[in-house]
Amino acid sequence: MTLRQYFAVIWRWLWLIVLAGAVAGGAAYASSQSMPRVYQSTTTLMVGQKVMRDPNVTAQDLYVSQQLAQTYIQMATRQPILQATIEALGLKEDWTSLRGRVNASPVQGTALLQVSVLDTSPEWAVAIADEIARQMILQSPTAPEEAQRAKHRAFVEQQIADLQAKIEAAQQQVAELEKQLGGAFSARQIQDLQGQINVLQNQINTWQANYAQLLNFIEGGSPNYLAVIEPAQLPTEPVSPRTSMNVLLAASIGVLLALGAAFLLDYLDDTIKSPDDLVTTAGLTPLGAITRMRGEGYENKLVTMRHPRSSVAEAYRTLRTNIQFSTLDKPARTLLVTSPSALEGKSVTSANLAVSMAQAGFKTVLVDADLRRPVQHKIFGLSNQQGLTNALLQPGEPSADGHLQSTEIENLRVLTSGPIPPNPSELLGSAKMQALLQRLKEEYEVVIFDSPPALVVTDASVLATRVDGVVIVTDSGHTRRDTVVRAREALRKVGANLLGGVVNRLSPRSGGYYYYYYYYYAADGNGEQKRKRKKKHTNHSEQGGFLRGLFGRSQEHTGSSGEGRTENVQHS
Repeated sequence: MTLRQYFAVIWRWLWLIVLAGAVAGGAAYASSQSMPRVYQSTTTLMVGQKVMRDPNVTAQDLYVSQQLAQTYIQMATRQPILQATIEALGLKEDWTSLRGRVNASPVQGTALLQVSVLDTSPEWAVAIADEIARQMILQSPTAPEEAQRAKHRAFVEQQIADLQAKIEAAQQQVAELEKQLGGAFSARQIQDLQGQINVLQNQINTWQANYAQLLNFIEGGSPNYLAVIEPAQLPTEPVSPRTSMNVLLAASIGVLLALGAAFLLDYLDDTIKSPDDLVTTAGLTPLGAITRMRGEGYENKLVTMRHPRSSVAEAYRTLRTNIQFSTLDKPARTLLVTSPSALEGKSVTSANLAVSMAQAGFKTVLVDADLRRPVQHKIFGLSNQQGLTNALLQPGEPSADGHLQSTEIENLRVLTSGPIPPNPSELLGSAKMQALLQRLKEEYEVVIFDSPPALVVTDASVLATRVDGVVIVTDSGHTRRDTVVRAREALRKVGANLLGGVVNRLSPRSGGYYYYYYYYYAADGNGEQKRKRKKKHTNHSEQGGFLRGLFGRSQEHTGSSGEGRTENVQHS
């Protein structure tokens, strides 16, 4: 598939894709709105007293604290801590239920750990997170020693104060002795003073060493120390449900599933959907693409007569031109319009093609050769009491005189089917039919036959050998590709000259650019012509002169219609 074909599939199933995304997103929104709001609160703890207080922490200290933090993370979600939390707060749930709402994790590269709690109440989330942290501290290995350590700390602090006083007193004595030493004159006096100073200095050094040891005991702390450094905060926004994210994710999944379904359905769909399918499936030249008509009833089908400025009428005029381009070397004056199966629009196509030919100035006759289910009299609102069967069954030479009926379109006459005979194939294959066709060809410039479907009966194959060209009409989205191939083969076996195919009832959504390809003109409420695209357009009289030249009626028009010819090639 080409990129344009991918976009065509997306455009054709755009309603499903949009609907799937909207339904999935709406369902996610409704589900999110019905879900309870869940809040999260987090308490942060630090492991190691030295890490918390000492500015000169070593890598070893930090590593030990990080390893201990992993142990405390496991403790936070174990039964002793959670059960104690439940009992302390009076929660009415078991510890396994609480465990599902508690998460403990380290802060990477630090000695910190975080305890997070989810709850539908933000107040309870804060209370549970703080209580779990408290229980972790109470049940940590160093917790029972704290009371004894407090007594030791008080004693040591007293010893430090005494040593500090002794050191200060000894330093004052040393200072006094040094003054006396400066005023001494005898050697003995100097020697005594120096001895006293040395004794006092040694005592000071000893007391200072003891002071440092006691101070290190006070400040050292345990590496297994645990403390809260950031209590839980009251959350203001819920963490679940995340409505916007849920809607976006659900809508994306819905769109992706719809896209997959669209391409799967397109792959499984074996019907003709665009003129490209005529080429790839049956090797038929695409002669035209007729968009779907509005309105029911046969009176609404003659758009070339009722709405000549509409986009569908323009499509039929393009079909008319393309047929002539396909027979430049040998103009096709007798045409057979058929389809693989019934109800694919061949009769409406042949009727509008005949009107388009007549509007271009050709003397045209439309023959309803569908002697099984004729409808041309209904399309044009004519009587069907006399018609083709009467012309063929009358004695003597076959003649349409007296059976042809005029229409509202100048240059167009219709030979309806007449009474349905018991042997249609025999009549259409008879010598009288051949003689009637030849006589019509002599009297009219264009003869168009509306025949039965090619695969239903043999009537189309019988007539196909007697006309200049055959056009196969398919119904977009309904005609199966294998039926087109079989119809082509059936007609080729009898030597029919296949001009190409027409895709009928093409939806703008399924046709992609083909819809706009023909959408040049439309009629407004006042019947004034509006130009939808900035393209040149050959008017009816110019097209008529050009086509009459192609039919061989008037050579003088051929040379004057070169511009129109170029423009119509662009349209086709």
